[in-house]
Amino acid sequence: LMLAAGLGRRLYGDENREPPKALLSFEGESLLHRHIMALKACGVEELLIVVGHRSEDVIAEAERIAPGGFIRFVYNPRYREGPILSLVCGAELLRSGSTVIFMDADVLYHPDVLQRLVQSQHGTCFVLDHEFQSTDDFVKVCLRDGQVVDFGKNLSGSYDLVGEWPGFMKMSPEIATKVADEVDQIISSGEVEGAYERAIQAVLHNETIGTFGFEDITGIPWIEIDYESDLKK
Repeated sequence: LMLAAGLGRRLYGDENREPPKALLSFEGESLLHRHIMALKACGVEELLIVVGHRSEDVIAEAERIAPGGFIRFVYNPRYREGPILSLVCGAELLRSGSTVIFMDADVLYHPDVLQRLVQSQHGTCFVLDHEFQSTDDFVKVCLRDGQVVDFGKNLSGSYDLVGEWPGFMKMSPEIATKVADEVDQIISSGEVEGAYERAIQAVLHNETIGTFGFEDITGIPWIEIDYESDLKK
């Protein structure tokens, strides 16, 4: 499940007409091209992309790279609002009874990041980097005694280690369903602004410690492209 609907406001501004960040190109290959090749190499069976801003461009690039039914698309008509409205577009997949790999589309990374996640023995799993890569607006994974105890931008409780989250995780069928249910509750409350990570955080807080595992990818190159400084880096 890949979120690729946003405007890229932090990179381009509110009135952006530039292509979506998933189409940013590095050494002749778009981020989307790199994602698709990495997913296929990991044995992922299907990719569902949530599109919005300039959706036809994302669809055209995806179909050029992977024709033949590997990719499905769902359109978020409210993509200018909170990103949780993109996450809810994947509810059918989250409730499908399958293991789900979740990913943001605006990350440049070595394929080992994804390989480590897919092959993890943990049914539900974050990847984390102890060396923070972003310049601002961190999403954190917090550990206490080697177990994940918190996740997100706004944290509570105590922890002894923290790492940055690159935007990828694996969800067991049970956790994926609970995330979908939590997203529905948030949207029903009308609180659509703010980070989608709060839905995942709420599920984590309600589960037994140890349900959410992690893979340490410190030292493997990656960067989330939110700002001009990230793009230059």
